[in-house]
Amino acid sequence: MEEAQAYYNGRWLPASEVAVSLSDAGFVLGATVAEQLRTFGGRLFRLDDHLARLEHSLTLIGVDPGLSRTEWKGLAEEAVVRNHRLLAPGDDLRLSLFVTPGEHPAYCLNETARPTVCLHTNPLLFAQWAKKYETGEALAVTPVEQVPPTCWPTELKCRSRMHYFLADRHAARQEPGARALLLDREGWVLEASTANVVIYRKNEGLLSPPLGKILHGISLAETFSIAAELKIECTERNFSPEEVAAADEVLLTSTPFCLLPVTRLDGRPIADGRPGPVYRRLLQEWNRRTGVDLVRQAERFAVRIN
Repeated sequence: MEEAQAYYNGRWLPASEVAVSLSDAGFVLGATVAEQLRTFGGRLFRLDDHLARLEHSLTLIGVDPGLSRTEWKGLAEEAVVRNHRLLAPGDDLRLSLFVTPGEHPAYCLNETARPTVCLHTNPLLFAQWAKKYETGEALAVTPVEQVPPTCWPTELKCRSRMHYFLADRHAARQEPGARALLLDREGWVLEASTANVVIYRKNEGLLSPPLGKILHGISLAETFSIAAELKIECTERNFSPEEVAAADEVLLTSTPFCLLPVTRLDGRPIADGRPGPVYRRLLQEWNRRTGVDLVRQAERFAVRIN
């Protein structure tokens, strides 16, 4: 079977041949800026938005890989052209981009070290969320806090995610399969692990935590755009885990699955414990905008035969 191709430091290689140096700062320190995109019908979704966020993250850490926006776009689109054809009709890809500062000086004497740049793809892992479109996601509040902005800016998208790992392990001990809900030092809700959180209250509409306190989620922005088109009020403010528990609906947004309902918090049902009508309206519009029935696609490719 033909192997997927990956871009690594100026070359296209079989993905299995890509190897990051053991002395790379991304490995030694976890100093890695990353973006994750997905395709719909073989087309990358909101590519410019992802690249703008990537470029901003690189500026924040002071790393310049020497690639223009046009060059980034060309590489991203070529990765899809090379690899989407290997999938069955109707299937889609995840595209990962990551950049590190390159060789870390404590492990390497090379004074001319250059940033490490990689783009690689994988078939989307639909099995991880296919059933959750109908059954919903479970969340659990954990004692692991979100990284405060005094450590790094909230708008920096990076792979230094030990707190997600620890929080999700704690959540799974509370309820098998649950995802962590992370709070700030004052106890306000910020994000779930690898996803933005939105609650819906009939008297207020969709509520997000203050956008200045969370990662600028691209799927969150798309969901708010859809809500505005549907005349659903959207706002941002602090809210507590107790307000999540009492919400009419709770939603997660993230690139791979786009939109999921949350039906349980800390082992207890939210509302009637089933996905609600606002979620279904938003999901229907996601389907229209992307040209893909997200639920049917996920169910179809939850199990792949190699």
